Amino acid sequence: MKFSHPVLVRWSDIDSYDHVNNVRYFDYLQEARIAFLAGVFGVGADEFFGRSPVVLVSQTVDYLRPIVLRHPPYAVEVWVSAIGTSSYTLQSQIVDAAEGLTYCKATSVLVAVTADTHAKRPLDETERAALEQHVAVG
Repeated sequence: MKFSHPVLVRWSDIDSYDHVNNVRYFDYLQEARIAFLAGVFGVGADEFFGRSPVVLVSQTVDYLRPIVLRHPPYAVEVWVSAIGTSSYTLQSQIVDAAEGLTYCKATSVLVAVTADTHAKRPLDETERAALEQHVAVG
């Protein structure tokens, strides 16, 4: 099951080429990722990291076309593609579903850590079960 999160382009996101600066894509992906994970684990975004702390260890983005300033918002789709012992992989894409366009595709790897030392830890059964409900194929 894919999660969809709307993102509005801000005027400050636009660069001298009149499209969204490539670094801002990471902001959009992060915003959607946090909202997705808060929903997966059934908590508010502000308390998610206190309950199931994770760190982003890798993220790659393939830019497919420029995003421009406009209304309505774009959608960031997020889903789980793999679950390991202590990590999981999320796939994301920024899309305009109405136009059938994909602006970028991203892969993010997150690792579960302890709240006190931030040492890697195995995913617990509750986390694993919650993530498994959101596995989808891109």
